[in-house]
Amino acid sequence: MDLLNAFIAVLNYVIVPATAYGAQLALGALGVTLIYGILRFSNFAHGDTMAFGTGLTILVTWGLQAMGISFGPLPTALLALPFGIALTALFVLGTDRVVYRYYRKVRAAPVYITMVSVGVMFVMNGLTRVLIGVDEIRFADGERFLISAREFKTITGLAEPLAIRSTQAITLVTAGLVVWALFWFLAKTRTGKSMRAYSDNEDLALLSGIDPNKVVMVTWIIAAALATIAGTLYGLDKSFKAFNYFQLLLPIFAAAIVGGLGNPLGAIAGGFVIAYSEVAVTYAWKKVAMYLVPGWEPEGLLQLLSTEYKFAVSFAILIIVLLFKPTGLFKGKSV
Repeated sequence: MDLLNAFIAVLNYVIVPATAYGAQLALGALGVTLIYGILRFSNFAHGDTMAFGTGLTILVTWGLQAMGISFGPLPTALLALPFGIALTALFVLGTDRVVYRYYRKVRAAPVYITMVSVGVMFVMNGLTRVLIGVDEIRFADGERFLISAREFKTITGLAEPLAIRSTQAITLVTAGLVVWALFWFLAKTRTGKSMRAYSDNEDLALLSGIDPNKVVMVTWIIAAALATIAGTLYGLDKSFKAFNYFQLLLPIFAAAIVGGLGNPLGAIAGGFVIAYSEVAVTYAWKKVAMYLVPGWEPEGLLQLLSTEYKFAVSFAILIIVLLFKPTGLFKGKSV
């Protein structure tokens, strides 16, 4: 019985939240790796694109709720998400036309475009704060739990509870569908194949008649969609605060680099590696240890790092990968 309680504790506090968080990081990392692989620069504005898109989705959600429109047991934000994606894509395309297109035209080195993206990041951060404010916002409605702690304890009779929030299940289902749609698009459609060819060899792709402007436009639209979906799922699962998305930039880039920057499969794997590492290192394992070794009560919490330092885990993993395997686990492009 104690062994089962230990497993439920790990499932409740490590596996379930880390899996949902990993899916959110994977979607964010996919956007970063798509921009890097096709447009050939590291987009430091991606985290604030997530915040901007989520802010727009929240505003549309509030508008739908004011009109009495809901999504039943599901969050109304899922109805608002397509509008948030469309508005974010328009803004990102406008940014590309005003800012990035000039640097592509003069064939500026990627490091210059990366520095430009830092400026765009600060502008988007400011716009998001003006748009929706700086306070923490919880915008989930509908059913909160698929399994509540009380119901689980009543059914099983175990001392340790298990709670699975509906937003965690929505995150996994949505992420799975988005990843499937993205890979299908890249592998089966003519535009997707053009994007892959452009990524592999830009000059040869241009000689083959591929329209670079169309490739760039579609890339930005997909990146905006991934950012908005990832940001909205993160906000539903936890809460929305503009600055939190600025902080998410480190684990997202760490996920993309660990998996192999420029490799979509690597971005997904890297997201889960970073998520599980962060959650496992910052979890207090005292309760699990007490179940596994009855009668022993550790003096400390058996916590390697407090939750305030969880981003240090991403940073440490990032440094180790850059030092020993700069192309990542799935051999992306060298950083």
